[in-house]
Amino acid sequence: MGAVATTFAAGVLAARKGYAQPTGSVSQLSHIRLGKRDEDRNPLIKDFIPLAGLEDLEFGGWDPYSDDAYAAAMKAGVLDARHIEGIGEELRAIQPMSAVFSPRWVKNLEDTDQVKDGSTHMDNAESLMEDIDRFRAEKQVDRLVTVWCGSTEAYEDPSEVHLDLASFEQGLKNNDSAITPSQVYAYACLKMGVPFANGAPNLTVDIPAMLELAEQEGVPIAGKDFKTGQTLMKTMIAPGLKSRMLGINGWFSTNILGNRDGEVLDDPESFRSKEVSKLGVLEHILQPDVYPDLYGDIYHKVRINYYPPKGDDKEGWDHIDIFGWLGYPMQIKVDFLCKDSILAAPIVLDLALFMDLAARAGKTGIQEWLSFYFKSPQHAEGIYPENDLFIQLTKLKNNLRHMMGEDLITHLGTEYYDEG
Repeated sequence: MGAVATTFAAGVLAARKGYAQPTGSVSQLSHIRLGKRDEDRNPLIKDFIPLAGLEDLEFGGWDPYSDDAYAAAMKAGVLDARHIEGIGEELRAIQPMSAVFSPRWVKNLEDTDQVKDGSTHMDNAESLMEDIDRFRAEKQVDRLVTVWCGSTEAYEDPSEVHLDLASFEQGLKNNDSAITPSQVYAYACLKMGVPFANGAPNLTVDIPAMLELAEQEGVPIAGKDFKTGQTLMKTMIAPGLKSRMLGINGWFSTNILGNRDGEVLDDPESFRSKEVSKLGVLEHILQPDVYPDLYGDIYHKVRINYYPPKGDDKEGWDHIDIFGWLGYPMQIKVDFLCKDSILAAPIVLDLALFMDLAARAGKTGIQEWLSFYFKSPQHAEGIYPENDLFIQLTKLKNNLRHMMGEDLITHLGTEYYDEG
């Protein structure tokens, strides 16, 4: 219920009232080509597939701070008063439920005032399930989706408790120290049949225990880490350089941001989770094992710096050393002054709607077709994740075409050229 979640809720409420457009949302604004180009079939995605409408959405969530969504949005400072005051009553009605939280996993948040006090992880998981049941009844909703918008947890490799569902459930009962708060949430949601998308770099649903639970309950999952600022730029630029067979010697990236996310990432252990997520992007796009002369010796460095005056206005600087014909060096410099939650909010909307669609279509387990939205896309064992933004978009749209019985766009033959 922090900056991202309240910006998402406020944006949907504002769009309902005609105050603003849901800019950045593929599900709401993007068209999809159907059939051959000369057929001139190019509907909006939201008109092509049976998505839930914005007017059908209800909002709820958990937070270790008791501020309602209006107070939280004001504190976050992302939105102007003109976008908040007109929907103030609706935002004040969104009261966060008490959270599963531990300073062991998120160190830099202090003075929390509503944290669940179960004696074991299982107690807290059962409390979350009760919250889900109560929310479903109070809001009279037919279906639910959970999108994790919470903080980045400290990095830790999987342990034995994560290797299968039986071990994980025993760990919940035994209060195993390797189980994170986000994993408790994921367990509770999946047990309740609620699809779960992970917007942080946490080790949440990408562990064998959760994969087993998702398949057992027939629930879709997706993750991880919203692709918003600097990494979004990387997944645009790197495929372009690779497509022209231009080499890269080094890619230095640094960020400054001042919101709650920046405060949390000021802790080295939480930053490590984010660093792992960010560093993997270039390797999978550039394929250094396939192109060793161009990308086999790239030096990739990522830094994140907490700078309170920035607030939610994140700044990402990239210095890229490239080389071209005969090895001559060149440079690219990018300074992306962006708003973190403004870029993340439409991702939350799209994931909520597409995960609901996946559940209604009977899809279970990892939803790789939603890789478009993540820095570190969850993928099936034995294959590498697809990080090229443009391939990801093709994959997303082809999955939608397939669901609706339309031909896939393969770009083969004279009638199947570039979309658009």
